[in-house]
Amino acid sequence: MDLRRVVVTGLGAITPLGNNVAEYWNGLIKGTSGAAPITRFDCTKFKTRFACEVKNFDPNNFFERKEARKLDPFAQYGLIAADEAINNSGIPGANINPDRVGVIWGSGIGGLRTFSDECGAFYKGDGTPRFNPFFIPKMIADIVSGQISIKHGFRGPNFTTVSACASSTNALIDAMNYIRLNKADVIVSGGSEAAVTETGVGGFNALQALSTRNDSPATASRPFDVDRDGFVLGEGAGAVILEEYEHAVKRGAKIYCELAGGGMSADAFHITAPHPEGYGAKAVMKNTLEDAGMHPEDIDYINVHGTSTPLGDISETKAILSVFGDYAYALNVSSTKSMTGHLLGAAGAIEAIASVLALKEETIPPTINHFTDDPQIDNRLNFTFNKAQKRKVRAVISNTFGFGGHNASVIFRKINL
Repeated sequence: MDLRRVVVTGLGAITPLGNNVAEYWNGLIKGTSGAAPITRFDCTKFKTRFACEVKNFDPNNFFERKEARKLDPFAQYGLIAADEAINNSGIPGANINPDRVGVIWGSGIGGLRTFSDECGAFYKGDGTPRFNPFFIPKMIADIVSGQISIKHGFRGPNFTTVSACASSTNALIDAMNYIRLNKADVIVSGGSEAAVTETGVGGFNALQALSTRNDSPATASRPFDVDRDGFVLGEGAGAVILEEYEHAVKRGAKIYCELAGGGMSADAFHITAPHPEGYGAKAVMKNTLEDAGMHPEDIDYINVHGTSTPLGDISETKAILSVFGDYAYALNVSSTKSMTGHLLGAAGAIEAIASVLALKEETIPPTINHFTDDPQIDNRLNFTFNKAQKRKVRAVISNTFGFGGHNASVIFRKINL
Protein backbone atom coordinates (compact mmCIF):
# COMPACT_ATOMS: atom_id res chain seq x y z
CA MET A 1 0.00 0.00 0.00
CA ASP A 2 1.00 3.61 -0.51
CA LEU A 3 2.07 5.21 2.76
CA ARG A 4 1.30 8.86 3.39
CA ARG A 5 4.23 11.21 3.99
CA VAL A 6 4.79 12.67 7.46
CA VAL A 7 6.27 16.09 8.19
CA VAL A 8 7.17 18.13 11.26
CA THR A 9 5.13 21.31 11.71
CA GLY A 10 5.71 22.29 15.33
CA LEU A 11 8.27 22.05 18.14
CA GLY A 12 8.17 22.60 21.90
CA ALA A 13 10.69 22.01 24.68
CA ILE A 14 11.50 22.56 28.32
CA THR A 15 15.02 21.40 29.12
CA PRO A 16 18.00 21.93 31.44
CA LEU A 17 19.32 24.42 28.85
CA GLY A 18 16.19 26.51 28.52
CA ASN A 19 12.45 26.55 28.95
CA ASN A 20 11.50 26.87 25.29
CA VAL A 21 12.88 25.73 21.94
CA ALA A 22 14.82 28.93 21.20
CA GLU A 23 16.60 28.86 24.58
CA TYR A 24 17.29 25.14 24.23
CA TRP A 25 18.83 25.47 20.76
CA ASN A 26 20.88 28.50 21.79
CA GLY A 27 22.29 26.53 24.72
CA LEU A 28 23.18 23.60 22.47
CA ILE A 29 24.97 25.71 19.89
CA LYS A 30 26.92 27.59 22.57
CA GLY A 31 28.02 24.29 24.12
CA THR A 32 26.41 25.04 27.48
CA SER A 33 26.35 22.44 30.23
CA GLY A 34 23.05 22.08 32.07
CA ALA A 35 24.66 20.23 34.98
CA ALA A 36 24.84 21.76 38.47
CA PRO A 37 24.41 20.76 42.12
CA ILE A 38 20.98 19.32 42.85
CA THR A 39 18.49 21.77 44.34
CA ARG A 40 15.41 19.50 44.51
CA PHE A 41 16.38 17.73 47.75
CA ASP A 42 19.16 17.31 50.28
CA CYS A 43 21.64 15.07 48.47
CA THR A 44 24.62 15.35 50.82
CA LYS A 45 24.60 11.61 51.55
CA PHE A 46 24.28 10.53 47.91
CA LYS A 47 27.17 9.32 45.77
CA THR A 48 26.03 11.72 43.03
CA ARG A 49 25.07 15.23 44.13
CA PHE A 50 24.43 16.94 40.80
CA ALA A 51 22.07 16.67 37.84
CA CYS A 52 20.73 18.56 34.83
CA GLU A 53 17.63 20.14 36.38
CA VAL A 54 15.11 22.38 34.64
CA LYS A 55 15.96 25.88 35.89
CA ASN A 56 14.00 29.02 36.74
CA PHE A 57 10.79 27.01 36.68
CA ASP A 58 7.66 27.90 38.63
CA PRO A 59 4.62 25.80 37.69
CA ASN A 60 2.35 28.61 38.87
CA ASN A 61 3.54 30.66 35.90
CA PHE A 62 1.91 28.06 33.63
CA PHE A 63 -0.97 26.60 35.63
CA GLU A 64 -3.55 27.73 38.15
CA ARG A 65 -2.26 26.81 41.60
CA LYS A 66 -5.04 24.26 42.13
CA GLU A 67 -4.35 22.65 38.77
CA ALA A 68 -0.57 22.54 39.30
CA ARG A 69 -1.09 20.50 42.49
CA LYS A 70 -2.86 17.82 40.44
CA LEU A 71 0.12 17.35 38.13
CA ASP A 72 3.43 15.60 38.75
CA PRO A 73 6.41 17.57 37.39
CA PHE A 74 6.75 15.16 34.46
CA ALA A 75 3.18 16.03 33.42
CA GLN A 76 3.75 19.76 33.94
CA TYR A 77 6.78 19.62 31.66
CA GLY A 78 4.88 17.61 29.06
CA LEU A 79 1.92 19.98 28.94
CA ILE A 80 4.18 23.03 28.68
CA ALA A 81 6.22 21.56 25.82
CA ALA A 82 3.07 20.41 24.03
CA ASP A 83 1.50 23.86 24.31
CA GLU A 84 4.57 25.45 22.73
CA ALA A 85 4.60 22.93 19.90
CA ILE A 86 0.86 23.26 19.24
CA ASN A 87 1.10 27.05 19.11
CA ASN A 88 4.23 26.83 16.94
CA SER A 89 2.36 24.61 14.48
CA GLY A 90 -0.47 27.06 13.92
CA ILE A 91 -3.07 24.45 14.84
CA PRO A 92 -5.08 26.79 17.11
CA GLY A 93 -7.61 28.54 14.89
CA ALA A 94 -6.95 26.24 11.93
CA ASN A 95 -9.84 24.27 10.45
CA ILE A 96 -8.75 20.84 11.69
CA ASN A 97 -10.99 17.91 12.57
CA PRO A 98 -10.23 17.11 16.24
CA ASP A 99 -11.25 13.48 15.67
CA ARG A 100 -8.21 13.23 13.37
CA VAL A 101 -5.73 14.72 15.86
CA GLY A 102 -4.03 12.29 18.23
CA VAL A 103 -1.52 12.38 21.09
CA ILE A 104 1.14 9.68 21.40
CA TRP A 105 3.58 10.36 24.22
CA GLY A 106 6.54 8.64 25.83
CA SER A 107 7.84 8.37 29.38
CA GLY A 108 10.16 5.80 30.86
CA ILE A 109 9.10 6.22 34.50
CA GLY A 110 6.20 8.66 34.84
CA GLY A 111 5.33 10.38 38.10
CA LEU A 112 8.27 9.30 40.22
CA ARG A 113 8.12 12.36 42.49
CA THR A 114 4.46 11.69 43.26
CA PHE A 115 5.04 7.98 43.85
CA SER A 116 8.01 8.65 46.15
CA ASP A 117 6.24 11.34 48.17
CA GLU A 118 3.01 9.43 48.65
CA CYS A 119 4.67 6.16 49.64
CA GLY A 120 7.13 7.98 51.89
CA ALA A 121 4.34 9.79 53.72
CA PHE A 122 2.47 6.53 54.27
CA TYR A 123 5.42 4.62 55.67
CA LYS A 124 6.39 7.50 57.93
CA GLY A 125 2.86 7.67 59.31
CA ASP A 126 0.90 5.44 61.65
CA GLY A 127 -0.23 3.06 58.95
CA THR A 128 -3.50 4.85 58.27
CA PRO A 129 -3.93 5.19 54.48
CA ARG A 130 -4.18 8.93 53.81
CA PHE A 131 -3.31 9.06 50.14
CA ASN A 132 -3.88 12.04 47.88
CA PRO A 133 -6.96 11.36 45.73
CA PHE A 134 -4.87 12.40 42.72
CA PHE A 135 -2.05 9.98 43.59
CA ILE A 136 -2.80 7.52 40.79
CA PRO A 137 -3.67 9.99 38.00
CA LYS A 138 -0.58 12.06 38.89
CA MET A 139 1.70 9.02 38.77
CA ILE A 140 0.65 6.94 35.77
CA ALA A 141 2.89 7.31 32.73
CA ASP A 142 0.02 7.72 30.26
CA ILE A 143 -1.52 10.74 31.97
CA VAL A 144 0.32 13.31 29.84
CA SER A 145 -1.25 12.14 26.59
CA GLY A 146 -4.63 12.19 28.32
CA GLN A 147 -4.10 15.65 29.78
CA ILE A 148 -3.01 17.10 26.42
CA SER A 149 -6.06 15.67 24.68
CA ILE A 150 -8.42 16.93 27.39
CA LYS A 151 -6.95 20.44 27.31
CA HIS A 152 -7.04 20.77 23.52
CA GLY A 153 -10.00 18.56 22.62
CA PHE A 154 -7.99 16.15 20.47
CA ARG A 155 -10.02 12.94 20.04
CA GLY A 156 -7.72 10.84 17.82
CA PRO A 157 -5.40 7.96 18.85
CA ASN A 158 -4.14 8.51 22.37
CA PHE A 159 -1.63 6.45 24.35
CA THR A 160 1.86 6.38 25.86
CA THR A 161 4.86 4.25 24.96
CA VAL A 162 7.18 2.93 27.68
CA SER A 163 10.54 1.54 26.60
CA ALA A 164 12.95 3.15 29.06
CA CYS A 165 15.23 5.64 27.32
CA ALA A 166 13.79 4.80 23.89
CA SER A 167 10.24 5.72 24.97
CA SER A 168 9.74 9.01 23.17
CA THR A 169 11.45 7.81 20.00
CA ASN A 170 9.04 4.88 20.01
CA ALA A 171 6.23 7.42 20.44
CA LEU A 172 7.43 9.32 17.37
CA ILE A 173 7.60 6.10 15.34
CA ASP A 174 4.10 5.06 16.37
CA ALA A 175 2.78 8.53 15.59
CA MET A 176 4.46 8.47 12.17
CA ASN A 177 2.93 5.11 11.35
CA TYR A 178 -0.59 6.09 12.44
CA ILE A 179 -0.41 9.05 10.07
CA ARG A 180 1.15 6.96 7.30
CA LEU A 181 -1.74 4.50 7.60
CA ASN A 182 -4.39 7.24 7.50
CA LYS A 183 -5.47 6.73 11.13
CA ALA A 184 -4.85 10.41 11.89
CA ASP A 185 -3.87 13.65 10.14
CA VAL A 186 -1.99 15.28 13.02
CA ILE A 187 -0.37 13.79 16.13
CA VAL A 188 1.22 15.56 19.07
CA SER A 189 4.16 13.37 20.02
CA GLY A 190 7.17 13.53 22.30
CA GLY A 191 8.03 12.66 25.85
CA SER A 192 8.64 13.93 29.37
CA GLU A 193 10.49 12.84 32.49
CA ALA A 194 11.17 14.19 35.97
CA ALA A 195 13.33 11.65 37.77
CA VAL A 196 15.67 14.02 39.63
CA THR A 197 14.35 12.73 42.95
CA GLU A 198 15.81 10.86 45.90
CA THR A 199 14.60 7.56 44.45
CA GLY A 200 15.74 8.40 40.94
CA VAL A 201 19.25 9.42 41.87
CA GLY A 202 19.54 6.73 44.54
CA GLY A 203 18.33 4.00 42.20
CA PHE A 204 20.69 4.91 39.37
CA ASN A 205 23.53 5.28 41.88
CA ALA A 206 22.84 1.74 43.08
CA LEU A 207 23.23 0.60 39.46
CA GLN A 208 26.54 2.51 39.27
CA ALA A 209 25.12 4.21 36.17
CA LEU A 210 25.65 7.86 37.14
CA SER A 211 28.77 9.97 37.04
CA THR A 212 30.10 10.78 40.49
CA ARG A 213 32.23 13.73 39.38
CA ASN A 214 30.85 15.94 42.16
CA ASP A 215 33.84 18.28 42.04
CA SER A 216 33.02 19.32 38.45
CA PRO A 217 29.37 18.78 37.47
CA ALA A 218 29.62 20.88 34.31
CA THR A 219 32.27 18.54 32.86
CA ALA A 220 30.81 15.29 34.18
CA SER A 221 28.96 14.25 31.02
CA ARG A 222 31.82 13.54 28.63
CA PRO A 223 30.76 11.09 25.91
CA PHE A 224 33.58 9.27 24.11
CA ASP A 225 36.22 10.67 26.50
CA VAL A 226 38.51 8.11 28.10
CA ASP A 227 37.63 9.38 31.60
CA ARG A 228 33.83 9.16 31.26
CA ASP A 229 32.33 7.55 34.35
CA GLY A 230 28.58 7.43 33.79
CA PHE A 231 25.66 9.56 32.65
CA VAL A 232 24.24 12.70 34.23
CA LEU A 233 20.54 12.57 35.06
CA GLY A 234 18.37 15.18 33.33
CA GLU A 235 14.72 16.18 33.25
CA GLY A 236 12.28 18.02 31.00
CA ALA A 237 10.15 17.42 27.92
CA GLY A 238 10.09 17.72 24.16
CA ALA A 239 7.08 17.85 21.84
CA VAL A 240 6.92 17.43 18.08
CA ILE A 241 3.86 18.01 15.91
CA LEU A 242 3.72 15.39 13.17
CA GLU A 243 1.36 15.96 10.27
CA GLU A 244 0.42 14.38 6.96
CA TYR A 245 2.22 16.27 4.20
CA GLU A 246 -0.78 17.22 2.03
CA HIS A 247 -2.78 18.21 5.10
CA ALA A 248 0.04 20.53 6.20
CA VAL A 249 0.40 22.06 2.72
CA LYS A 250 -3.34 22.60 2.37
CA ARG A 251 -3.54 24.63 5.58
CA GLY A 252 -0.36 26.57 4.79
CA ALA A 253 1.60 25.19 7.73
CA LYS A 254 5.27 25.89 8.27
CA ILE A 255 7.11 22.64 7.49
CA TYR A 256 10.43 22.02 9.21
CA CYS A 257 11.32 18.73 7.54
CA GLU A 258 10.07 15.22 6.83
CA LEU A 259 10.10 12.34 9.30
CA ALA A 260 11.29 9.86 6.70
CA GLY A 261 11.48 6.64 8.69
CA GLY A 262 11.88 4.85 11.96
CA GLY A 263 13.30 1.56 13.12
CA MET A 264 13.32 -0.63 16.20
CA SER A 265 15.32 -3.58 17.48
CA ALA A 266 16.24 -5.43 20.66
CA ASP A 267 19.68 -6.33 21.97
CA ALA A 268 18.32 -9.52 23.58
CA PHE A 269 21.44 -9.43 25.72
CA HIS A 270 21.26 -7.82 29.19
CA ILE A 271 18.87 -5.79 31.34
CA THR A 272 21.13 -2.71 31.52
CA ALA A 273 24.30 -3.27 29.47
CA PRO A 274 24.42 -2.81 25.68
CA HIS A 275 25.49 -5.61 23.37
CA PRO A 276 29.30 -5.32 23.38
CA GLU A 277 29.51 -5.40 19.57
CA GLY A 278 26.58 -3.03 19.15
CA TYR A 279 24.38 -5.67 17.52
CA GLY A 280 21.07 -4.04 18.43
CA ALA A 281 22.32 -0.54 17.62
CA LYS A 282 23.55 -1.75 14.24
CA ALA A 283 20.23 -3.46 13.50
CA VAL A 284 18.12 -0.45 14.45
CA MET A 285 20.05 1.94 12.20
CA LYS A 286 19.81 -0.50 9.30
CA ASN A 287 16.08 -0.92 9.94
CA THR A 288 15.61 2.85 10.00
CA LEU A 289 17.46 3.40 6.73
CA GLU A 290 15.42 0.64 5.10
CA ASP A 291 12.14 2.06 6.38
CA ALA A 292 13.04 5.47 4.93
CA GLY A 293 14.19 3.97 1.63
CA MET A 294 17.58 5.60 2.14
CA HIS A 295 21.25 4.61 2.00
CA PRO A 296 24.03 5.31 4.52
CA GLU A 297 25.51 7.92 2.14
CA ASP A 298 22.27 9.94 2.38
CA ILE A 299 22.94 10.79 6.05
CA ASP A 300 25.09 13.72 7.15
CA TYR A 301 24.67 13.71 10.94
CA ILE A 302 23.99 11.19 13.69
CA ASN A 303 22.63 12.46 16.98
CA VAL A 304 23.91 9.51 18.98
CA HIS A 305 22.56 8.00 22.17
CA GLY A 306 26.02 8.80 23.60
CA THR A 307 25.30 8.64 27.31
CA SER A 308 28.91 8.93 28.57
CA THR A 309 28.93 5.41 29.97
CA PRO A 310 32.08 3.27 29.63
CA LEU A 311 30.40 0.45 27.65
CA GLY A 312 27.64 2.28 25.79
CA ASP A 313 29.80 4.74 23.87
CA ILE A 314 32.11 1.98 22.61
CA SER A 315 29.18 -0.20 21.54
CA GLU A 316 27.46 2.59 19.61
CA THR A 317 30.67 3.59 17.86
CA LYS A 318 31.18 0.00 16.68
CA ALA A 319 27.63 -0.03 15.35
CA ILE A 320 28.12 3.21 13.40
CA LEU A 321 31.29 1.90 11.78
CA SER A 322 29.57 -1.37 10.90
CA VAL A 323 26.57 0.33 9.26
CA PHE A 324 28.32 3.23 7.54
CA GLY A 325 31.73 1.73 6.73
CA ASP A 326 34.30 4.20 5.42
CA TYR A 327 31.52 6.75 4.84
CA ALA A 328 31.29 7.06 8.64
CA TYR A 329 34.33 9.34 8.54
CA ALA A 330 32.41 11.85 6.38
CA LEU A 331 29.61 12.12 8.96
CA ASN A 332 29.24 14.47 11.86
CA VAL A 333 28.43 12.65 15.08
CA SER A 334 27.52 14.32 18.36
CA SER A 335 25.96 13.62 21.72
CA THR A 336 23.78 16.46 22.98
CA LYS A 337 23.55 14.56 26.28
CA SER A 338 26.95 16.07 27.01
CA MET A 339 24.97 19.29 27.60
CA THR A 340 21.44 18.26 28.58
CA GLY A 341 22.26 15.18 30.57
CA HIS A 342 20.14 12.08 30.01
CA LEU A 343 16.41 12.78 30.06
CA LEU A 344 15.57 9.05 30.06
CA GLY A 345 12.15 8.64 28.42
CA ALA A 346 12.23 12.24 27.17
CA ALA A 347 15.70 11.94 25.61
CA GLY A 348 14.45 10.91 22.18
CA ALA A 349 12.05 13.84 22.02
CA ILE A 350 14.51 16.61 22.80
CA GLU A 351 17.15 14.97 20.62
CA ALA A 352 14.63 14.79 17.77
CA ILE A 353 14.21 18.55 18.15
CA ALA A 354 18.00 19.02 18.07
CA SER A 355 18.08 16.92 14.90
CA VAL A 356 15.32 18.91 13.23
CA LEU A 357 17.03 22.20 14.04
CA ALA A 358 20.41 20.88 12.87
CA LEU A 359 18.72 20.29 9.50
CA LYS A 360 17.04 23.69 9.47
CA GLU A 361 20.06 25.70 10.61
CA GLU A 362 22.71 23.48 8.96
CA THR A 363 24.61 23.51 12.22
CA ILE A 364 25.78 20.49 14.21
CA PRO A 365 25.58 20.90 17.99
CA PRO A 366 28.77 19.79 19.73
CA THR A 367 29.81 17.00 22.03
CA ILE A 368 31.27 19.05 24.86
CA ASN A 369 33.69 18.00 27.60
CA HIS A 370 36.14 16.13 25.44
CA PHE A 371 39.59 16.16 26.99
CA THR A 372 41.31 12.86 26.20
CA ASP A 373 40.77 10.35 23.39
CA ASP A 374 39.73 6.82 24.29
CA PRO A 375 42.00 4.29 22.53
CA GLN A 376 39.05 1.86 22.38
CA ILE A 377 37.12 4.32 20.19
CA ASP A 378 37.95 5.17 16.58
CA ASN A 379 38.65 8.88 16.93
CA ARG A 380 38.88 9.35 13.20
CA LEU A 381 35.12 9.81 13.46
CA ASN A 382 34.08 13.46 13.64
CA PHE A 383 32.44 13.60 17.07
CA THR A 384 32.02 17.40 16.76
CA PHE A 385 34.05 17.82 19.93
CA ASN A 386 33.62 20.97 22.01
CA LYS A 387 32.37 23.36 19.30
CA ALA A 388 29.38 23.47 16.94
CA GLN A 389 30.13 23.02 13.26
CA LYS A 390 28.44 24.39 10.15
CA ARG A 391 27.86 22.01 7.26
CA LYS A 392 25.30 21.01 4.66
CA VAL A 393 22.79 18.70 6.33
CA ARG A 394 20.42 16.68 4.16
CA ALA A 395 19.32 14.06 6.68
CA VAL A 396 19.86 13.11 10.33
CA ILE A 397 19.56 9.86 12.28
CA SER A 398 18.69 10.14 15.96
CA ASN A 399 19.45 7.08 18.11
CA THR A 400 17.98 6.09 21.47
CA PHE A 401 18.67 2.90 23.43
CA GLY A 402 16.95 1.84 26.65
CA PHE A 403 17.41 -0.53 29.58
CA GLY A 404 16.06 -3.92 28.62
CA GLY A 405 17.80 -3.69 25.26
CA HIS A 406 15.18 -1.50 23.56
CA ASN A 407 16.52 0.38 20.53
CA ALA A 408 14.69 2.99 18.44
CA SER A 409 15.95 5.39 15.78
CA VAL A 410 14.36 7.94 13.45
CA ILE A 411 15.49 9.80 10.32
CA PHE A 412 14.61 13.42 9.60
CA ARG A 413 15.38 14.79 6.16
CA LYS A 414 14.92 18.01 4.27
CA ILE A 415 11.84 18.13 2.12
CA ASN A 416 11.72 19.43 -1.43
CA LEU A 417 8.65 21.64 -1.42
